[in-house]
Amino acid sequence: MAHPAAAPTSFEREALPHLDTLYRVALRLTGEDAAAQDLVQDTMLRALRGWGGFLPGSNARAWLVTILRNTFINDYRRRKREPAMLELDGASPHAIYDAVADSDPEGTFFSRIVDARVLAAVDALPAEFREVLVLSDMEGLGYAEIAAALDIPLGTLKSRLFRARRLLQRELYDHAVAMGYISPREDR
Repeated sequence: MAHPAAAPTSFEREALPHLDTLYRVALRLTGEDAAAQDLVQDTMLRALRGWGGFLPGSNARAWLVTILRNTFINDYRRRKREPAMLELDGASPHAIYDAVADSDPEGTFFSRIVDARVLAAVDALPAEFREVLVLSDMEGLGYAEIAAALDIPLGTLKSRLFRARRLLQRELYDHAVAMGYISPREDR
């Protein structure tokens, strides 16, 4: 017979499987690996503290994305009021080289060129459009989940998603033609 402490808690069963999704969303919001990791850690800590308020059987992923988004917004507002600090004492003179060093830099570059261009275009979208596009098209959340997580009406969600996709299409059209993914339109 298994020891009761060995059985996973409901938090582990419901919340932990969504760590990858939370990280990807956090990375799109923050644009930095370390900041995304911190945001996910803060989100999970808040979720654990508020786990008693989670309704079993409801959508844990949407609930966690809501916490992540609210944490990001609150932290952004707080940081906006604080002066920026820059510490150079511990910086390595080779930090930039170390960050990009790779055993196959050309292979890494060519394997990421399309993704990097698309992700840059997504990152350039206005926040309300980027948010719905990332949650829908990159993370695969359903419309109802996204609307609940962002606390917006379904119609607003669909409108923002349509506009986000149109902006992305316009931004990436020339790139898609240049890469040979689509043929140029005659009417252009």
